[in-house]
Amino acid sequence: MENFDVDVVIVGAGFAGAVTARKLAETGKKVLVFEQRNHIGGNAYDFINDNSILIHLYGPHIFHTNDQKVYNFLSRFTDWREYKHQVVASIKGEKMSIPFNFDVLEKVFESDSDLLKEKLLEVFKNRKKVFINELLEFDDPDINKIATYIYENYYFYYSTKQWGEHFSSLDNSIFKRVPIYLSKKNYYFEDNWQLIPAAGYTKLFENILDHDLINVKLKTDGLDFISLKSGKVYLKGELFSGPVIYTGSLDKLFNYEYGKLKYRTLDFKFENYNKNHFQNYGVVNYTLDQDYTRITEYKYLTGQKLKNKTTIVKEYPRELEKETDIPYYPIPTKESRELYFKYQEKLINYHNFFCLGRLAEYQYYNMDQVVAKALNLSNKLKD
Repeated sequence: MENFDVDVVIVGAGFAGAVTARKLAETGKKVLVFEQRNHIGGNAYDFINDNSILIHLYGPHIFHTNDQKVYNFLSRFTDWREYKHQVVASIKGEKMSIPFNFDVLEKVFESDSDLLKEKLLEVFKNRKKVFINELLEFDDPDINKIATYIYENYYFYYSTKQWGEHFSSLDNSIFKRVPIYLSKKNYYFEDNWQLIPAAGYTKLFENILDHDLINVKLKTDGLDFISLKSGKVYLKGELFSGPVIYTGSLDKLFNYEYGKLKYRTLDFKFENYNKNHFQNYGVVNYTLDQDYTRITEYKYLTGQKLKNKTTIVKEYPRELEKETDIPYYPIPTKESRELYFKYQEKLINYHNFFCLGRLAEYQYYNMDQVVAKALNLSNKLKD
């Protein structure tokens, strides 16, 4: 396949690229995958560190979904460890559940809590959860009291750290990722399946990409081989009429013609400790203080039972600056989306070029959403 005698070209070996590659290879298509990093798996990549802990190099990844097709597909390539994710916020010396729930309400508002619970259940009848932007719109003094506490202690500083933008400038979709429960429910996710690959994400990707018709080229930037001109796609200078699935950012694809799309990147600080556990939860968010947003302790996620050793990671979000910075989160502002659409319009006449995934679509997708989109695209391209 060194002469690029292939049917499909994919740029990126994360979930979007790997799933599409596998599905198309299973239809008999020869697939070439370019991956600029020295490993597969994208940001879900994991490995055993020097402390014998299985760590997620790019921050914690908990797979969760309600999509039966997604679950069934991935289950072909991995066994699972069930993991119900619990997250707490460190607020003025107390550990408070995230999402905010009635346990926190009772702890914070004490004697007023019964009245406030009744008010919430009355105002939001037949609802299991609400969102901070909904609460902030109410003039009712009781609802406003709750909204103010949640906004000040859960959202404001944390959102500023995470996104580098004022709360008010962010798209409402961000706040729907972390609801407010009208119950004592204390798990972070609500999905039917909440899982971690038993042997790790990297092994999952190895199994997905293990096919005779898939050729993965690591440490190779696909844009060094792919070019676009006048509605046609070229591979190493030769016209290529097969599907090209691109999972990178559109501004890089077009050499930043209209300027750079805004992303947040992350700096990670890993620390090893000679103790069974560093904290009492898998993830602790720091919503009022610290420069880092959260501390993750991986043993909770992986289920490893190693004694007297553990590894944590602290996450420091910042603006994407250098070419070597890894873009993690598209910044959900009106201006950012408008710039993305300008780049997207340049692809309107390229009918065999497909954008897929968080970077290429400039959407804050979960892993299962990316897999679902990859399965759907593969079905459209299989003939």
